[in-house]
Amino acid sequence: MSKDSFVESTETLKKTVPLMIKHKVPTTPTNYALWYTYATQEQPTLNLAVDQGIEALGHCTPTLCDNLYQEHLACQTDKNMAQLKQSLTAMMQELTSTMSDTLSNAETFQGALSHTFNKLESAEREGLSLEDTMTLVRELIRESRQIQLTTGTFKGQLSNAQQEIAALREALSESQKEANQDALTSLNNRRAFERDIHSYSDNQIPYSLIIMDIDKFKDFNDNFGHLLGDQVLKIVARRLLECSRDYAQSYRFGGEEFIVILPHKTLSSARQQAETIRRAIEKISVLDKKSGQRINSVTASFGIATKQEDETTAEVIARADSHLNQAKQLGRNRVLPIS
Repeated sequence: MSKDSFVESTETLKKTVPLMIKHKVPTTPTNYALWYTYATQEQPTLNLAVDQGIEALGHCTPTLCDNLYQEHLACQTDKNMAQLKQSLTAMMQELTSTMSDTLSNAETFQGALSHTFNKLESAEREGLSLEDTMTLVRELIRESRQIQLTTGTFKGQLSNAQQEIAALREALSESQKEANQDALTSLNNRRAFERDIHSYSDNQIPYSLIIMDIDKFKDFNDNFGHLLGDQVLKIVARRLLECSRDYAQSYRFGGEEFIVILPHKTLSSARQQAETIRRAIEKISVLDKKSGQRINSVTASFGIATKQEDETTAEVIARADSHLNQAKQLGRNRVLPIS
């Protein structure tokens, strides 16, 4: 490194660190790379994105830093590796869902077998007609085909992925501990939410919260299988992203529950956005490829809350969650409070 380059990098360093301190940005390698580049002013589009983000949010959230780094600085190899991790984790989740459905169908088939055999034994004792006996046989064949289809799907998936799962399970488990993105839906995950919400609190930035829960989601898994349930989660996540505006940030909080942070938004504005999301979800239509049935009954319930002065993060979440529970008790597919 030449003397001029050393002096120049030292001057940039003197600008970078105070900027990170000012905006309370953790000094991770990616954050430092982001803010070092910002200080050099070599990428005007990055500087503009940083300035616009901070102006809109009131501070630089961890998720904003991550997203800007990925968009402006991450090399293609880094992006490919992140996508690979996410794809592999999603594959493992899909296999787990398929296994769960297979076991469930196997139990159903076992019950059908027992029921049919009992009727056949009764037919032998009581002398049922040939037509009645053939009806029992046809029922058994239908059930057999269903379990054959399910186990065949699972066997094919397991055969293709068995070696990858064995080799990558442990590595993925470790890497996902530090991940901030949900593999199934591609939304930010609960870990990212906790980082961001605490940054709002630490910087005393006003915000509103939307907590939503898919109505009767267990019924989708029980009636149509976990794979269809996963498909519903993915579509709901897309609707959340499509409805997000003004730097609203969406997260998969866990299971079928999602959270949206709305910076600088009043309760009235939060309610309007929640209603927009609710109507978008209400329009979802999903095709169950196994049965050919189209499901048009996806709805969600919402609870909203605006952070009050001196209120803790936990109290805001608890208040929004209480409104969500009330919405479910009053019949679901609604936003509370009304005003």
